[in-house]
Amino acid sequence: MTGEFNFWDIQVWSFVVTLAILLGAMILANVLRTKLSFMRRSLLPSAVLGGFLVLLAKTLCESILHIQLLDLTVLESLTYHGLGLGFIALAWRHLDGVKGKKARRDVFATSTVTVGGYLIQALVGLTISVTLYYLVGSFAAGGILLPMGYGQGPGQAFNWGVNYETGYGFVNGKSYGLTIAAMGFVSACVGGLLYLNKLSRSDKFKGISGEIEDHFTVEDFCGENEIPVSESMDKLTVQFALVFLTYAAAYVSMWAIYRFVLLPAGGFAMNTVNPLIWGFNFLIGTAWAILFKNICNGLRRKGIMKREYTNNYMLNRISGLMFDIMVVASIASIDLSAFRYKEFWLPLLLECIAGAVVTYLYVSFVCKKLFKGYSDEMFLAMYGMLTGTASTGIILLREVDPLYKTPTSHNLIYQNLWSIVLGAPMLLLLGIVPRSMTHLAICFAILAVMFVLILWLQLVMAKKERDA
Repeated sequence: MTGEFNFWDIQVWSFVVTLAILLGAMILANVLRTKLSFMRRSLLPSAVLGGFLVLLAKTLCESILHIQLLDLTVLESLTYHGLGLGFIALAWRHLDGVKGKKARRDVFATSTVTVGGYLIQALVGLTISVTLYYLVGSFAAGGILLPMGYGQGPGQAFNWGVNYETGYGFVNGKSYGLTIAAMGFVSACVGGLLYLNKLSRSDKFKGISGEIEDHFTVEDFCGENEIPVSESMDKLTVQFALVFLTYAAAYVSMWAIYRFVLLPAGGFAMNTVNPLIWGFNFLIGTAWAILFKNICNGLRRKGIMKREYTNNYMLNRISGLMFDIMVVASIASIDLSAFRYKEFWLPLLLECIAGAVVTYLYVSFVCKKLFKGYSDEMFLAMYGMLTGTASTGIILLREVDPLYKTPTSHNLIYQNLWSIVLGAPMLLLLGIVPRSMTHLAICFAILAVMFVLILWLQLVMAKKERDA
């Protein structure tokens, strides 16, 4: 009978088994961090260590036993949705202490760091790929995939890798993009750990994540005028409902844009704008969360809504769960297939290493200039995001700011709209760079001018902050 299934079918259990393996790996990683002193001193987050444990187990099963340990589709889905759900949970929180001109200035400054990171990665990547084009015949525009893999993550690296492969003859471009994204996670972990250890040696950081004593009061779970912790509908259930309903609204809006705008337009819109729309699921979800939160605040001010339905502590825990799952799933799904092709070894190694070093130095420099009082937290969040994904940045941030007491998480969420506005020219150039060497040279010059302008703007903001 059509649609018939049995409860013992693998499709029924695939999601549960995959999730159990990922969560089990994180628990094992946390035990190792607790029991082994060298692991504890390494300051490696449990989610990151758990991801590498699963990656090792998956690789051994595939190479020795010739069996697939995990469903890759489930891993990619968890990675994709975890980011959107985590950001929505953070966006629903009350941020009473993060308001005013200073907060808006820091949000804008964060967006300049994001876009500046994309630009410097693009310039470094293109410099290497063009040099190798003349020396060994590599694909000249391949370096532009560095900010797509590092700054944007696997989704955009995959989309543009496929675009270059099918439209411009970049053989195995998809694997190239995915490998850059995979190396980005490695770079995020290595750079983040180096910075954490530097803070530890300078006595600025004691390795507190997972080791601090949490002192919470009843108000943390049930603040003034909030709904009870448990009644006919559990309070945690309400938080999950708000997060998932918001994400559903984001999906409907993305689908509507795809169905009624991009699909009829076809061609360029489907190949470039459509991947961006679905790749920015977390941004669209965040926008809906902010809209719904403002509507609820307005209803309470008018007396129509009598109770407060959200709770910051629970929303923080939901976001933490989503980011933990996303990080362990994303690392477990790492694909280094491009290293199978010898012609990719040199460009990949040079671009990935140079990209990590330049991003580290750039982010460290500008965060010290722009974010007085919490530059270390901003560095970890921004470096993690600009080499891995936003959730990688959150994971590194939680090592030094586990309760999100600094404005860093707020900056990371609200900077996205400005980042799109400032970074839009670069996104448009992605379809022009590979057309010819002349187009590439023009695009390189435009990117260089954009980076200089961003850096100048940051220095002006830093001077105003210093003189204030």
